[in-house]
Amino acid sequence: MRSAPLKIGSLEVWPPLVLAPMSGVTNRTMRALYRPFGLGLTVTEFVSSNALKYGSRRTMEMIDQHGLEKPVSTQLWGDDPQTMAHAARVVRECGADIVDINFGCPAPKVTKTNGGSACLRDPDRCEAIMRAVVAAVDCPVTMKMRLGWSEETLVYIDVARRAQNAGVAAVTLHARTARQFYKGDADWEHIARLKRAIDIPVIGNGDLDDAHVAMRRMRESGADAIMLGRATLGNPWLIAQIRDLMEGRPARPTPPAAQRLRFAVVHYRTMVDELGEARAVPQMRKHLALYLKGIPGAAVLRERIMRIDSAAEALGVIEETIASLEAPAVAA
Repeated sequence: MRSAPLKIGSLEVWPPLVLAPMSGVTNRTMRALYRPFGLGLTVTEFVSSNALKYGSRRTMEMIDQHGLEKPVSTQLWGDDPQTMAHAARVVRECGADIVDINFGCPAPKVTKTNGGSACLRDPDRCEAIMRAVVAAVDCPVTMKMRLGWSEETLVYIDVARRAQNAGVAAVTLHARTARQFYKGDADWEHIARLKRAIDIPVIGNGDLDDAHVAMRRMRESGADAIMLGRATLGNPWLIAQIRDLMEGRPARPTPPAAQRLRFAVVHYRTMVDELGEARAVPQMRKHLALYLKGIPGAAVLRERIMRIDSAAEALGVIEETIASLEAPAVAA
């Protein structure tokens, strides 16, 4: 059965499949590379509203777009309503199709300044931020959050109802508390409860590393869309498999290891072309480590790559690995 499109304000997103914002990962290069696998919407790395206020060059790079990955949502974090409103106007002027508010990040560097999931300790402040951002821009505003700061303070339904009343067009729920970080299992029953509690679209997020499991959770929770994050790293084919199921056809098989590594080479070369070798090499170490997952000798290869500072040398290791993987087939 074909899934329905996700409607965020006046925008129609198809398929209802969203790439999560990931710090240091979802730059414009990765979004453009992953979009063709079947994403309906991509989200930038989350950016500091304070950094935008002061015109940080690095932050402006983080919200830059290719144009290939549209529609694009730009995610903002901060604890001051007026600063968040100013940042929303900036990213809208820079081409954001959607402005997303981050009430979900549990990283200490964000929460120590009361940003991200720390905002959930004060639902009134959450509401003030949402109202200020909605009033500041002429595009849809969405919000991503966790269940609450801790198990004892699950405020997600309260904050989501405030979001709906403030004019927020859709809510994403990562079904863990801030204190959990990424430990334990995401509890999708909370996503089902949220869907029953509000009328605006709900996007479910958390532990979606298998296409069939993802579709079952979407169906059972009633979520209008699903957001994929860490599970796509080194495995963009998961996106294609979920899109297949959303379009009512069987999920295609994961490509063989050599083919996966050939895409890793494309990813690496594109990053070098766009960012330069000095920036691309350290960023690609984590990506290559994940592309190598499940390949014979992966642990040794990862250790080698972590010590390499040259793009040519790293690509040489991957090309050698591809050749070794294909050698048995040639011999046969």
